[in-house]
Formats: sequence, structure tokens, C-alpha cells
Amino acid sequence: MSTPTSAATPAITPDATPDAVKPFARFRSFAAQPDGGCESRFDGARLTVSRDGATLASFAFDGGTLRLRESALDDDALARATLAALDACFAHGALRALPVQLEARGCERALLERGALVRDAARGTVALAEMLWQLPELWMAPTPGAYPLRYALTAGRRHPLRPPKPGGVVYARHIPWLGRTLTLRAATLEQDLPLLHRWMNDPDVAYFWQEEGDEARHRAYLQGLLDDPHMLPLIAAFDDQPFGYFEVYWARENRIAPFYDAQDHDRGWHVLIGEPAFRGKSFLTAWFPAIQHYQFLDDARTQRIVGEPRADHARQIANLDKAGFSKIKEFDFPHKRAMLVMLLRERFFGEHLLLPAANPAPASAGTPGA
Repeated sequence: MSTPTSAATPAITPDATPDAVKPFARFRSFAAQPDGGCESRFDGARLTVSRDGATLASFAFDGGTLRLRESALDDDALARATLAALDACFAHGALRALPVQLEARGCERALLERGALVRDAARGTVALAEMLWQLPELWMAPTPGAYPLRYALTAGRRHPLRPPKPGGVVYARHIPWLGRTLTLRAATLEQDLPLLHRWMNDPDVAYFWQEEGDEARHRAYLQGLLDDPHMLPLIAAFDDQPFGYFEVYWARENRIAPFYDAQDHDRGWHVLIGEPAFRGKSFLTAWFPAIQHYQFLDDARTQRIVGEPRADHARQIANLDKAGFSKIKEFDFPHKRAMLVMLLRERFFGEHLLLPAANPAPASAGTPGA
């Protein structure tokens, strides 16, 4: 067990909490975890992490450094509470690095080993937002880790054998500027067919997807995706209110593969926003980077995310450009002239594109589908 640091640590004269650190009074972490996650609360220069009303750890800002002030947790539990504190500190996007001082050496070592902290010659032990945001445990349901590599053939295409599809919530993220929690969960025929049927017949969605029709058509459509190992249909919700539908795919087995040099763990996606009330800019700043975040977190070997919007869909291509996607080339699908776009892992995390402070919302944010 860790010794409470109030007895072992010299008295701290705290600074005011830096503006770049404290954009929100409260913040929620580990939203996809079965235990309900942690809440971080800023009070002056103190940052307190709690769960179900019980304090787990408290921190203070001292000379621009986040210092552990008090905790009775063991090293593993304290490491989790520290991750929650760092998640809250980086929630606004103005901060890229934060010096951290922990008296609990076992906790510090655990965080160094997983990359939540790094050693810096000038600043000592430092947390970097671009590394913290690549730790799946903060946003994803527990997973067994990277799936072992073994190759298979599908329709003459050689690709890695893909893991079994997940069920339930696969990703959750607290969106403080909305005061809501965004979730992505695996779609099911029983629960989601009525939603998909209604959304596909929305004229604005149908213009882009061209999948309007009766319920039998949409049942066959969704069942085909559920049966396809390379496709994962997802339902997006804010506070359990479904608003959109995503299709995440492995590019190597997809129809896009013949048109570029697809790598083993490239991912791609399609989206429709079915509820008009959620097509505004403030919502786009939440779900647009979140789906990219999920794809990068789902497998650490994924270095690129690709897309293939219609080449004449100027608004969607502009949105993708502002979100960090590069335009690669135009090419011809059987059903459309497409633009190949690509987002690199290094750019997404290195340029802090997860958050709107570093990635301002596009001026035109109402696109219902792509």
C-alpha cells in the first residue's frame, strides 16, 4: 500500500490552477469501464479524483508541476487515479506537457512503463498529452490486447486474421463542453434495425448513402455487415440517446484496397448522423475525432485511417481536411468518383486533433452522411 503522502511530502504552497489545465470544473474518466469510472474535480489549486463520492487521491499544482498530495491507495489503484487526473488536465487541449511529481515510486514506475509518464532531462518526470491519449484503458472497455498475427485469404486478398467482433460499448468519452458522455457500441439486429431503417430513409441521409428501402432490405444490409469479419457497425449515442451510425472496416479486405497500397492494419469508416438535432458544430467536435480515436486505440498497429468520400462532396472533404486527413488522389469506384483521404496516427496525436482547441470545428458541420 502507498503511504499517505501528506505525512511524507514537504508542505506545498499551491499555485492557482493554470488556465490551460482547468477549463472544466469536473471531468469524468474511464467512462467505458464496468465500475463507472472516476470523477476529477478542480477546486482552486487542488485536483481531487473520486469514485462514487469517495476520494481516491488529491493533487496540487506547485510551480507548474502536478504533485501528488494525498492518497492511501496501493500503487496500481493510485496509477489509475493519476491517469484520471492527467486526463482531466489535458481535457481542454491547450496543454501539451505537464511535469508530475509522485512520492509513490511504485506508481510512478508503473506509469513510466506504460508510457503515461516519460523522463525529460530539463523537466524531470513529465506527462505528454500525445502519449496519454494513446492508452486504451481510459476510453475503451477492457480488451485482451493486440490480436496475434496470422494471415488469411479473403476473395484472393491476403490479410491478418481479424479478432472476434466485440459486443456492447466499445468506447466512451466524456465531452465536457457538452456535459454529455459519447458512447460507441456494437450494433445488433434486434436493437438497432428500426433505427437504421428510419435513418436510411431520411432524405438527407439517403442522398449520400443511397440505401433507402423497406425494413427487409435494411435487415439484410445490417446482417451482412454483422456476418462480415472485416466490418464493424457501431451505434453512436450521447448519454444513451442514439444519434448516428458508423461502419468501421479493415481496409486490407475492403473494396478500397485495390486503389492504394493498403497496409495490414489500416482502418476506414463511413458515417451517417441520423438525428437532425445532433448535426450541429458542437456535436461534430465530439464525434468526429472520437471515431478516429477509437480506430487508433482499437489496435496499436493501426498507423493510418483512410476514407473515400465522393470527389465532388466539397463540404465533406473540407471537414476531413480540417480534421487532419490529407487528400491523396481521386479514383473511380463502380458507383462514384471518389477522393482517397488519409489520416496518420502521428499527426492525429502529435497535433492534438482529438480536441477542438487544437482542431477547430469546421464551418459547415451539418453533413448527415458520408
